[in-house]
Amino acid sequence: MEEAKQIAIDIREGNIKPIYFLHGEEAYYIDKIADFIAENVLTEDERAFNQMILYGKDVTIEDIVSNAKRYPMMSDRQVIIVKEAQHLSRTIEQLTSYVEHLQPTTVLVVCYKYKKLDKRKKLYKAVSAKGILFESSKLYENQVSDWIRNTLHSKGFVISPKAAMLMVEFLGADLSKIDKELEKLQLVLKENVEITPDDIELHIGISKDYNNFELKRAIGERNMKKATQIVNYFAQNPKDNPFVMTVALLHAFFVQLLQYHGLTDHSPKSVASALRINPYFVGEIQHAAKNFPMKKVSRVISHLRSMDLKGKGVGANGTSQSDLLKELLVGII
Repeated sequence: MEEAKQIAIDIREGNIKPIYFLHGEEAYYIDKIADFIAENVLTEDERAFNQMILYGKDVTIEDIVSNAKRYPMMSDRQVIIVKEAQHLSRTIEQLTSYVEHLQPTTVLVVCYKYKKLDKRKKLYKAVSAKGILFESSKLYENQVSDWIRNTLHSKGFVISPKAAMLMVEFLGADLSKIDKELEKLQLVLKENVEITPDDIELHIGISKDYNNFELKRAIGERNMKKATQIVNYFAQNPKDNPFVMTVALLHAFFVQLLQYHGLTDHSPKSVASALRINPYFVGEIQHAAKNFPMKKVSRVISHLRSMDLKGKGVGANGTSQSDLLKELLVGII
């Protein structure tokens, strides 16, 4: 995220604000910025007396303000980082009076995760005027594979589109969890050598042959044999392959097919743009569209919605995951 990079650049150049209010649904960037401030605003010697970590569930706004108003010891600044500040959501507006009269020698960092500060309130306006108000928005799953590639590229690594999609399929859109797995790959693999699905299977533990990504492809190709093999594998490993996740991914895939059928321009560039997918996967969509005309796609989507309810226990009557998977597959193909 460019805004996060700019914050880091400004801090390195000495343009440090007295308050950083980090809020939003995506915890990853909030943690990264807070960690960067903790490591770069003060020297190692200064941190011992002038850097404090507080936790929202253990303190009050009065505690935060009291610490923020004290003067640094043998340093030009002190840093106060309030983690998990969302626990103070009921009283967070009380911070407004401090923000309106900031202590210039204090750098106050508020990590307000999974929530957004109300734009209509005084605190939002006060922080915007006096410091940095950073909103960390959650990425959509179709944006995460690009995030993985860009993150690795910035560190001298390359990953294939399929390998990136495997990670997204297995880990979802949790950037913190994905980042930890990327760190593992960077430790064991060489730079400038493309990371493949084999590497993902070996070092992260995701099966490159038996996963939702390959099930989607097998169904798109109407490859009943391969799809059945994957479904049987899922039935034997239900904890690693939740039925509800499989239905959700297939539903998203068939919605894309429905959108594809509604396009007037089926050129790869246009399809990739309209469906918000990597151009690498356009061929897969085009091939599946030939096997599933619009009328059949609509029927499959209806079937998937029904199976989603069964997977959540509605009308399933104790049906096993194995039987649900078989019913799912038969209803599609």
